[in-house]
Order: sequence, then C-alpha cells, then structure tokens
Amino acid sequence: MRLRFVTLGLAAAGAIALGGIAFAQNVPEQFVVSGKGAEKIQDFTTINLATAERIAESCEKAATTQGVQISIMVLDHDGNHVYMDRMDGQGYLNIITADMKARTALMNRAPSKLLMNRVIQDPTSELQLIQLGEFANSGGLPIVVNKQLIGVVGVGGSAPRPPVWSDEICGHKALEEVIGPSVAPLVEDLPPRENPNPGKAPVPKFAAAASPKTSLPAEFVVGGKGAGTVFDGNQISLAAAKKIARVCRDWAASKGGTASVYVLDNAGEFVHMERMDGQIFNNIRTALLKAQTSLKTRQPTSMANAQLKNNPAGIARQTTYFNLFTNAGGIPIVVDGQMIGSVGVGGGAGGGDENCAIEGLKATFGEHVTLPVYPTTATEAGPRG
Repeated sequence: MRLRFVTLGLAAAGAIALGGIAFAQNVPEQFVVSGKGAEKIQDFTTINLATAERIAESCEKAATTQGVQISIMVLDHDGNHVYMDRMDGQGYLNIITADMKARTALMNRAPSKLLMNRVIQDPTSELQLIQLGEFANSGGLPIVVNKQLIGVVGVGGSAPRPPVWSDEICGHKALEEVIGPSVAPLVEDLPPRENPNPGKAPVPKFAAAASPKTSLPAEFVVGGKGAGTVFDGNQISLAAAKKIARVCRDWAASKGGTASVYVLDNAGEFVHMERMDGQIFNNIRTALLKAQTSLKTRQPTSMANAQLKNNPAGIARQTTYFNLFTNAGGIPIVVDGQMIGSVGVGGGAGGGDENCAIEGLKATFGEHVTLPVYPTTATEAGPRG
C-alpha cells in the first residue's frame, strides 16, 4: 500500500511538472523569463526584461516622432515593476498615471479605456472605481501572448489626438511591433460627455520668463523645453539614468548575478527602472527603498549601514522615525557638487549592490561624480553590498 502511494505521488508530481513545462511552452521563450531565472521565481509565464525594454523603447521612439514626451511603466503579471522610463520634461502626474493605468489593466485583465468609457456613459460609477483603486483613463493595456497574460503596460504624459495619437495608441503600436499581429485591437473611443455646468473661473498661466540654468554637461541633465517644463535644470536625464542601469546590469551579469535598479530624479520621481530576470519582490522593493533613502539623507545607504553596525542603538530610530532603509546599495547622484538624483540597486548583483551602482556611476559621469570612499585598512572597511 505504501509503495502504491509513493508511486501515485511520483506520478502526480511528474504530471504537474510536465503540465508546467507544457504550459510554459504556450508562450514563446523570447517573451518570458526562462531557464534558471524562471526556476528561481517558479514562474515560466512572466514577462522578461528584454521584452519590456523593447516595448518601452518602441513607444518612446513613436513619441519622439510625434514630438511629444511620455512616461511608460511595464509590470509583470504579479504587479512588480519590470521596466520604466520617464522621458525628459515629464512630471509627477505623468509618471504616476502611467503606473496607475498599468495597474488598472492588470486588475481587470483588460484595457483601462474600458473603465474610461464606462465613466463617460455613467459618471457616478467613477467613485466605486476609485474605491477599488482603479484609474478610469486610457493608456493601460494587458500584454497577452497565446492567450496568456505575461504583464501589462501603462503609458502617460501626452495629450490625446485620436485617431492619430494618444498614450494608448503609443502602447498599442509598441505591443504590435514587439508581440506581433495577435495583439487585440484598440477599444472604441467614445466622445467625452459634455459638462452641463461649465464654470467661468479664470485659469491662470504659469510660465517662467527664462529657462533654468545649469553648469553641468548637457548629456547629464534634462535640458531645453524639458527643463523649462519642470522648472529645473539639474534633474538627471533619461539617457544618463539608462546608462547607469545598463552598465550595472552588464556588470552584474559578468559576475553571474542579477539586480534590480531604480534611478530617481532630485525630486524623488522615477526616471528609469530595470528588473533583471529572476529577481523577486524583495530585490525590487529594496532597490527602490535604497534609492529613496539615499536621496532623503544625501548619503550612501552604506554609511548608515556601517554606523548602525557600530552602534545598533540607532536602528529603531533610523527605520521607524525616519523611514530609512539602511542596506548598502543606494547612492545619491552628485555631479560636480550638484545632486541630480539617486540610484538604488537590490538583488545582490553578483558582487555587491553598491559596487554595481558605483560601476554605473563611474561609466556615466567619470571624474565628475562623487563616490563613497572607504578606509584603506581591511579592518576598517565597511560593507559594499
């Protein structure tokens, strides 16, 4: 009898394993995390970094052709950040709505425009949607391959001009280019409901007479109209943020590791984010917390990490009162003495999160950037990962 149960158990386990393989094969490997990365997260159906990056770059290219800027967020099917870009000149509302649209598409497994159309037809329905944490605006789309949801994309930041352009059209064209013709067609556009009681309050204009000034090299910071839009000439540019992350990514891969990387601007808003395949929620979340902590404290998180090891009495205060995350891997981005953002790395990176961030900063800014300097003696050296 015992042998029979063991045999049945092995057979069931084999069936589950074979079923998992067959299910995974339903989605071409080029689109999803595979191999050891998929085994680590026990998921063969979640969007990989390469696909998310291609979707974002395709949408950004289309936006550039239209002469507009967008923010784009790609999430996996668990709602974790996989890839994010904020084009130069985008502000808080553009960035946060991209994330909100993506999460709305994830919750409904459908385009966020469906909810927008529902609110157009019945404005009273929006309160319930808000209570559910859903955002009734177009621009969020599910990423589906062979009837399998592998992630979602949200686009925000540009004024709609249908049928030529909108955030949703940008995301949809990118999906068609990357995923192929199987992408579902766009949802019908409904005309906006007329305001029955239009107000007459004067709306002020708010524009600076001069463009913001900076002494930093143009490739490091947002410039031109983008800087004028955000009234800041010292925000890190998307190009610089991408270079930091990609150098760190390559460095981690060369060490046999993976990493999650966030780059924030000097106001604490997302500029760029990458989650390498095989990273889990804690890796992703800690990378963000490190970037936020280093921005708030204007110090590498490794400083507090070492100080708290030397005197643990401050741990409760640092983490509770000040909401700081003190693992090494977060560094403020200080270029020629000016802080333009911060970077946070989580997940180990194969050779230390802080080391990964340092490699990205050195490759991007060279001698212009300020880096942590450790004591020369081995006994005094602090943690770097």
